[in-house]
This record gives sequence, C-alpha cells and structure tokens, in this order.
Amino acid sequence: MLEDRVYPPHPDFVARANVSGMEAYQALYRRSIETPEEFWGELAEKELAWFEKWSHVFEWHPPFVKWFVGGKINASYNCLDRHLATHRADKVAFYWEGEPGDERRITYRELHAMVSRFANVLKARGFTSADRAIIYMPMIPELPVAMLACARLGIMHSVVFGGFSAEALKTRIQDLDARLVITADGGWRRAREVRLKDAADEALKDCPGVREVIVCRRTGSSVNMQPGRDSWWHELEEGVSADCPALPLDAEHPLFALYTSGTTGKPKGILHTTGGYLLGATMTMKWVFDLKDEDVYWCAADIGWVTGHSYIVYGPLSAGATSVLYEGAPDTPAWDRWWRIVSKYRVNILYTSPTAIRALIRQGEEWPNRHDLSSLRLLGSVGEPINPAAWEWYYRVIGKERCPIVDTWWQTETGSILIAPMPGATPLKPGSATFPLPGVVPEVVDFTGRPVEAGKEGYLVIRRPWPSMMRTIWGDPKRYEEQYWSRVPGSYFTGDAARRDVDGYFWILGRVDDVMNVSGHRLSTMEVESALVKHPAVAEAAVVGRPDEITGQAVCAFVTLKQGTWDHDHLADELREFVAREIGKFARPAEIRFAEALPKTRSGKIMRRLLREIVTTHTVTGDVTTLEDFTVVTRLAAEED
Repeated sequence: MLEDRVYPPHPDFVARANVSGMEAYQALYRRSIETPEEFWGELAEKELAWFEKWSHVFEWHPPFVKWFVGGKINASYNCLDRHLATHRADKVAFYWEGEPGDERRITYRELHAMVSRFANVLKARGFTSADRAIIYMPMIPELPVAMLACARLGIMHSVVFGGFSAEALKTRIQDLDARLVITADGGWRRAREVRLKDAADEALKDCPGVREVIVCRRTGSSVNMQPGRDSWWHELEEGVSADCPALPLDAEHPLFALYTSGTTGKPKGILHTTGGYLLGATMTMKWVFDLKDEDVYWCAADIGWVTGHSYIVYGPLSAGATSVLYEGAPDTPAWDRWWRIVSKYRVNILYTSPTAIRALIRQGEEWPNRHDLSSLRLLGSVGEPINPAAWEWYYRVIGKERCPIVDTWWQTETGSILIAPMPGATPLKPGSATFPLPGVVPEVVDFTGRPVEAGKEGYLVIRRPWPSMMRTIWGDPKRYEEQYWSRVPGSYFTGDAARRDVDGYFWILGRVDDVMNVSGHRLSTMEVESALVKHPAVAEAAVVGRPDEITGQAVCAFVTLKQGTWDHDHLADELREFVAREIGKFARPAEIRFAEALPKTRSGKIMRRLLREIVTTHTVTGDVTTLEDFTVVTRLAAEED
C-alpha cells in the first residue's frame, strides 16, 4: 500500500464542484471542529425537513450520544414527501433493471404512492412504531419500498442480505424479536432463482413470535403459503389508499438495526437512529459524490449491506438523486453487463467495491472497451482498502483518466463515510482514503492510545462523536461499550489498522481482529468455525483469512476430525457446501486443511494469528511464548512447504 503518485483534481471538475479546492475543504473542516454544534445545527436545518426543531444539537455522555435532542423528523418524509412540492416530483428516483432484462422507471411521485400504499397495508395489519420487521428480499424496487414504509410508521427494520441462509436469517429474527417478515418468492442471480420464501419458511420453524409474513411476487414460482400467517403483497394492496401521512418521530427513534459479524461468533445488531443518521447520509452524498441534480448515480452494492442502506436508499433519496438499481450479477449474461447498464442509463457516478474491480480486471479490458462510458464523471470505491494497481486500472480503463476516484472508508457502525476525498478539492493518492470529512477526528494510535509518528502503523480511532454513528448494539449495550470504547477510553475503536503519511493522508490497512472481509462482506471467523463444528465429522476448526486478488480475503479453514476413516477430498467439498448452507455461499471456504491439532495457548485459546502467518507468509515469526506445543506449528508450516 505504498504509493507516491499524486493526481490533483482537474480544473474543470474543480470549477463545478460542491466543495471547490483544498482551501474550501480546509475551511469547512476547521469550522466543523471549532464550532461543531453550530456547524451541524445549520446543516440539519438547511438540508433536512423537521416537524419540530431540536433543543440541543447533541448530548455526549461517552460512549452514548444523542443528536438533535427533542427534534421530530421522519426519514421517509425526507426521502419522498418533501420532493413532491419541487421539480423532483416527476424526476426518476430509480431506474430498475432485473437480471433477466425486465425494467422499470419509477419517479419520486410514483415511489411516494408505492410507499404510502404499503405503509397503509402495514398499518391495517396492526403494526405500529413499537414493532420490528425483518426484510429478506432480492434487489427489486419493493425492497426500498418496504424500508421506507416501515420508516414512515416508525417500525424499526432490519434488512437481511438475500444471500444469507435460513439459519442466518433465523438468528436475526430471534435476536430482534421481530413480529413481521417481509420477503419474496425469490430473486434472480446468475440466471438461477434464489428461493427466498423457502429459506424464510425454514427459518420460521423456530420463530414462533412472527405473526405475519408478507410475500412479494418476483419470480412467479410456486411457494408454500401458510394460512393465517402468509399473505401476498399484491393482494393486500388491492384497493388500498396511497395517502398515508408520515409519522413525526423523535430524532433518536430507531430507524434500523443491521447485523454484522463480531469476534464472538454471534452477529450483532448495529442500531442506527433517524435524525443524525439521515444527516450523515445526505451530506456525504453531496460532499463525497459531488452530487448534481442532473446526475444519474449507481451504487452497485446490495441493499442488504450498510452501503445499500446509506447509498442506495436513504442518502440518494434524501438528496433527491436519480439512481440505478440492478438485481443481478456483473457477469450475467456476460462480463459486460455493468458497462451495458452504464451506457444505457448514461450513468455519471459509479460506486463499487475493490472486490468487484479485481474480478473485472481478470476479465480484461475488452469488455468495458466495447461500450460508451463517456457519461461517467466520478468513480467510487467501498468495502475495503483498494490496492493501488486496482485503483490505477479503474482510473485508466473505466474512468479514461478523467474521473476522480473517491476511495471511501467507513463501517456499518459509522453509518456514513468518515474518511474520503472531496473530489473537487483533494489531490488523490492511489490506495489512500485521504482525509477526514467535516466533524470527523481520526487518529492513528499505539496500544496505549498514544498517537504514533507519521508513517508508522497503528490502530485507527475516532476522537469525537459524529451524527451518523451507531447508538448501541441491539439488546447488548455492555458489548457495545466493551467492543468499541474500552480499548482506547473515550475514543471509538474502529478495529482497523492504519497509518498516516507525512502529508496527513490516511491509509487503511485492514482489520486487526478476527473478522475477515470477503468480497466486501465482514465475516466472523467464529461464525464459520461454529458452522464447521456442527458437521458430524469435525472435532475442531480454526478459520483465518488469507489474501485473495479477487475477494480481498479468502476463507481458509484448519480442521481436526473426529476418529474415523475419512476421504479428505470428498469431505473438504462436503464441508464447503455445509458452510454455504449454514451461512451463505459467500462464506464458503476457499481452502480446507486437515490437521492433527491446532496451535493453542496454555489456556486453550486457538492462536489464529499464527495460522494467519502460515497462510500469508508461509512462516511463523511472531510471538510464540504462550504457545502450548510448538511442534503443532512446525508441522503445519512444513505442510505449507
């Protein structure tokens, strides 16, 4: 991640930018740090619509914070209703394209009617702001409709990625104690149907608290419908009014909980509330993506992840953007599907992951070169640090050396982007997330919390609260304090390693805990290990991530077996599929290594750090003083050779 080249913003881009030049960025940042209450209060008043103004901009009692205390707001109203009295009423909100090629064009007025109608359906079924809903759907317009309808009524939602298995869905329903599940018969992915209703039925066998399941028809396949519990979306909507006023909600009313992997193996529900989160998502759309009213914007993520929440649904719609929503895979029917979409809809801003970029690089330049990509004016990267080689390819082949790249650092927990270039201001260094956004005070520190010198690696922490930050872990405030605030007291511990160069640029180096980043998806080692040991052949398992040029990290599992005669080749394939069924296909181990024993401390803790060294450097050079039996490591390292 060392890179000396610098790409200054093009003068033509600077001239039209929302934040024009480094002096403008520095003045904005300085004001946000010197007078934060005034800074955020003015933006909240200018950029969002409130039913009642707040009494305090924020109250900070570390590690708990409240933003816009006493204010009344509604996210759905801000994303839809307030645009209807403007020129945006008949502006396209979403160009949607299904993987088979079907398409829809939905204006803000039409989206408002769809959301209001479905909100009335939920209201008629007796759901209120005291309820919680699980949304398990493909990338179809009804997914953001369901989210915005819940937000309209104050129903906290949790979107579960459609690639998750029934088991993963079940744990999230149970943890949230959800009474409502919104799903679909299925969706399309790589020309195959993903049967979501079947997975939901399997999960719901152990979720007796769910009283209602609403099913959207997408694929038309036959599915089981349980009388008294399951209903078709389209049937419930027949004759329903499209008039449903948005409920004024406290600024701190829960908007959504999004489950992400933790080092304990139990997924944790990251809780975001309404006012502060919405301001963060809205402002970063304008600062980082330099959004213009005429832009066509495409975030090629899945709504099931936080990127889709903030930069497909809430941020773009609050900012009045026109977005592209695509259901399927980038290689279906061929590896130029994305470039066809860019050319077809004249996309101006493309936001995707380094994993996707590396996969596209492997296919060669022929695919993008077949299409007119001249509409693009800005490119974005999200999910993990982007290596300089991939950055250069993205810049040269896709952006034709005229589109700035905004390499964004943020997390599920942060709610919105915290470190990224302002494209009309920041000189770019390939591989660096560059500088903090207004109000964000990051620092690279050692294990005692003291700042490290320029160029040295350390832990990335955030010193001050920001509006879109998580409020707690759902149902577990103690875990929230311990995991994020105890490591460096008074500062948010990101769990990422970083360094800051002599020019002040931040370089994010990846996770420091036992969480892998596979294709932009955070995945706990413990979660995969828990799945493996459920298999009757497995006695013990340890999982680490190893570098992979396509997925960023690949899952590598070390497995010890129970007594018996096992066909290792057959069993390895069986275990991969077992994990895919338990968690999801994206969690399938790339490699399974059978071992007689695993390296452990004297207290019995598996030393994954040593396994990580073996799969990445093929040697062990770290501290082994706490290791119980060094011969275990030497045998594993010898097998590597």
